[in-house]
Amino acid sequence: MDLNDFSVMALWTALALYALAFIAFTFDLARRSTEVRQAADAVVPSAVARSSSTAGSEASSVRTLTVDRPTGTGGEARVTASRSPSLRVGVALTILGFVVHLAADVTRGIAAGRVPWANMYEFAMTGTLLIIGVFLVVLTREDLRFLGTFVTGLVVILLGLSWNFYVEVAPLIPALQSAWLVVHVFVASLGTAFLALGFALSVVQLVQARQERLQLELSALKMRFLATLPSADRLENLAYRVSIIGFIFWTFTLIAGAIWAESAWGRYWGWDTKEVWTFIIWVIYAGYIHARATRGWRGTRSAWLSIIGFAAVMFNFGIVNVFFKGLHAYSGL
Repeated sequence: MDLNDFSVMALWTALALYALAFIAFTFDLARRSTEVRQAADAVVPSAVARSSSTAGSEASSVRTLTVDRPTGTGGEARVTASRSPSLRVGVALTILGFVVHLAADVTRGIAAGRVPWANMYEFAMTGTLLIIGVFLVVLTREDLRFLGTFVTGLVVILLGLSWNFYVEVAPLIPALQSAWLVVHVFVASLGTAFLALGFALSVVQLVQARQERLQLELSALKMRFLATLPSADRLENLAYRVSIIGFIFWTFTLIAGAIWAESAWGRYWGWDTKEVWTFIIWVIYAGYIHARATRGWRGTRSAWLSIIGFAAVMFNFGIVNVFFKGLHAYSGL
């Protein structure tokens, strides 16, 4: 077995570990729903008793507990979930998967004799590694373990799709034999990782905002685990913060790409499809940050801008690289 074979085996192992982590995180969400339902069942009788003393003829009506959340920025849900073994197992499996994933990435690079992000397969391998890495680093600052299901699920899907792009180790073409390959593509991958985390937070924010807006009855709520998660305002603030970091890295990616283009092709900008889509992504996120900071675009509108921005990132990677011809056709397929 050579290093590339080891890399492939390690990546499959990491994929399996992430899938197991996804299952563990999903069990945690199910446990949260159960705890919320039990809390509702415990409170409903007392609520009915209180209402029966003042409702007169309405005493026979069925009362149910409703979720009551603070509306201020950063407000937290009232229902607090207990720590569960499944949550700890999910985090442990994610860390173990990251270590194995890192080994797969490093051995691919050693086998190729270069950085392991010169084609779509390698970019997907490195990009998903950084998504998990950013998630684990952010966990040391913010308790976002509730995002484990969404993050590991996204990585499992992307890694699964990456096998469609698999190519054998090959030497770099002349245009890629530059130090800018190390900087430009790595920073783009890092920016994508932060934007992916912002995307996950925005998706949860939309669901949470709908719950808060409709004020659904807790006992009838299908996704009861939402009552244990941060409020929509808090989720929006977190998404905004990580998206700003991703936007900074993406801005550097755009600038570094222009400098590299001048060195390789003699011009800073040539309206190549990849260049155009990189700029479109930059404009979407610039609009998202500007609109939220100066125009008061908060709540659902800001969340949708974040989601649209990440959809453009995925389009740039999965569609432009494969189906559009241009100077950036380095997929290796």
